[in-house]
Amino acid sequence: VQLQASGGGLVQAGGSLRLSCAASGRTFNNNGMAWFRQAPGKEREFVASISWNGGSIFYADSVKGRFTISRDNRKNTMYLEMNSLKPEDTAVYSCAAALGGWPSRALHDYRYWGQGTLVTVSS
Repeated sequence: VQLQASGGGLVQAGGSLRLSCAASGRTFNNNGMAWFRQAPGKEREFVASISWNGGSIFYADSVKGRFTISRDNRKNTMYLEMNSLKPEDTAVYSCAAALGGWPSRALHDYRYWGQGTLVTVSS
């Protein structure tokens, strides 16, 4: 069972990136999923989460209005559209899948984790 995040890179402040999280080995169509991030020297923090059917979504206050989480269950893939990026968004972004179908902001609710992708925003 694997979750693989991709799409990170170097972007200037104000720019945009789209992250993808592809699942393999099993389907996560019935699981809530989320993005977390960890900046250098800081703890991992919640970014956004989405229910199994996309009907319920949560965002961290720091990204609300700038980031959009979505999923395509036909492709077993989740996305994070990031706009108006700021230097403080620089971090390794990881995707995760919960045991249940509903979104959560809590780290401990997520059972499956993928390797992260680095997003660097220059000022």
